[in-house]
Amino acid sequence: MLSPSFPQRAPWGTADRLRAWQREALEEYFRIPERRDFLVAATPGAGKTTFALTLAVELLHTNEIDRVIVVAPTEHLKTQWADAAARVHIRLDPRFRNSHWAPSRQYHGVVVTYAQVAAKSSVHKHLTEGGRTLVILDEVHHGGDALSWGDAIRDAYGSARRRLLLSGTPFRSDTAPIPFVDYLPDESGARISSTDYAYGYGRALQDGVVRPVLFHMYAGKMRWRTSAGDELEAHLGQDNTKDVTSQAWRTALDPEGEWMPAVLSAADRRLTEVRQHVPDAGGLVLATDQTVARAYAKILHSLTGQRATVVLSDDATASERIEKFSSSNDRWMVAVRMVSEGVDVPRLAVGVYATSSSTPLFFAQAIGRFVRARRRGEAASVFLPNVPVLMKLANELEKQRDHALDRQSKDEDGLEDSLLESANREDEASDALTQEFSYQAISSLAHFDRVVFDGKEFGQLAEPGTPEEEEFIGIPGLLEPEHVHELLMQRQSRQSRLREAREAAAPAQTTTLPEPLHRTLREQRQLLNSLVGVYAKQTGEPHGAVHAELRRLCGGPAVAQATVTQLQSRIDLLRRRVRA
Repeated sequence: MLSPSFPQRAPWGTADRLRAWQREALEEYFRIPERRDFLVAATPGAGKTTFALTLAVELLHTNEIDRVIVVAPTEHLKTQWADAAARVHIRLDPRFRNSHWAPSRQYHGVVVTYAQVAAKSSVHKHLTEGGRTLVILDEVHHGGDALSWGDAIRDAYGSARRRLLLSGTPFRSDTAPIPFVDYLPDESGARISSTDYAYGYGRALQDGVVRPVLFHMYAGKMRWRTSAGDELEAHLGQDNTKDVTSQAWRTALDPEGEWMPAVLSAADRRLTEVRQHVPDAGGLVLATDQTVARAYAKILHSLTGQRATVVLSDDATASERIEKFSSSNDRWMVAVRMVSEGVDVPRLAVGVYATSSSTPLFFAQAIGRFVRARRRGEAASVFLPNVPVLMKLANELEKQRDHALDRQSKDEDGLEDSLLESANREDEASDALTQEFSYQAISSLAHFDRVVFDGKEFGQLAEPGTPEEEEFIGIPGLLEPEHVHELLMQRQSRQSRLREAREAAAPAQTTTLPEPLHRTLREQRQLLNSLVGVYAKQTGEPHGAVHAELRRLCGGPAVAQATVTQLQSRIDLLRRRVRA
């Protein structure tokens, strides 16, 4: 006997606890009885775990399988899966180790991590071949994290009777193929992942399964010093080069400046507003590394008088800390990467995206921590730096993406289409940028810029020091999705009337102002960046190194501070080099 007996149950089709999409997905699964692989792409918070375990119950009862293996991204999720499975009478062992070789007979199966499988695939192959096995690959895109990982997963689970593939974001930032995913050519011939059932954020919002998300964008003035001793200044939200934007962004996230304390204070005021209607609502700050995570926790302590829960990836008690916070009434948790994916803390309603990670995959998973709805009307608020990559991702939250193995060529100017491509490279490029542009943050100031909701922007004409920020922070914590846009429009209109009244009361301007140069500067910067891209591709040099060499030869400050004449001299020099 491979596993314990299973209790009787009613057919899944009559289970009142299933959502409409889960029923549809089950019907699609059983439409082809001998189906072996099935990929479900459902937005974070939609209930993929419930769907997967309902399917497992059905297959166990119909004697299609007698063993269940769940592969999860993290150690914490192993326990989370085992607890969820126990509620439907499936006993999974989250403590299975590679040294065990076989599960205890009291369990229906095991929960392991992708890293565990990659470390010794032979153990998991033996486990799979020991019975008629259903393998559930949670967040299956992790199977392409490395060539060795993909090979190990194929080796371990190639003989499985059934494989269920789950993902909240069925795409990767690279072209590494995901095990057991089918790739079919599109109209252009590019190989695109084929999803068997998809349930996107847009439909989930209409169904009341997920919360509406309001993105509070913050800009501000940043100053920093380079390794060469130059002091630079830039504004988040303005037209800067990629390198200047990266350094200004990092300056904003520096806990020693004024930007982060101001944004954390605004987020905490928003949390207070939400807790008037949702008393146990909690907040999460996603930090870049452990040092700044601890520093952010100190800032929150000084703001609230309460200690924030700090979750670090190398802390053996991390899972316990997450579980304790989830069941508590505490206000804030600060974490690095480990709670960006899969971790279920339904009471999270306010977030601060204080990390330099900007791949579409990471962003979608991070925002997924805040969208799970417990009842209709709960809204989520996420506070972001106003940088182009994050603004684009916030505007495209509902966009459906598949995983492409073949890259499409960029437009000739490379400006618009390169935004997501540069985001895809951000994690790898950040280390190189740190080495090439060693710098010291000097100061940072924050001000509210706008709110993004449903791809539309509100309050973008707000001025620092005016009531606009509080208007959006004070949006009720309970609000039906269809009413959010209406309320934002009302507040936008009220702000416009107040602004017009202030302008009418101000003295008339009699001085004729000179023509602004921003259009010429923008055109010169874009042309220079395009030429740098062409030259970097020809020579293999990093973009930052090309910009640094141009500054050395032509003189002048960084691109963001350079005049039209200084930019033109660099363009002329680079044109000669490109032609040569």
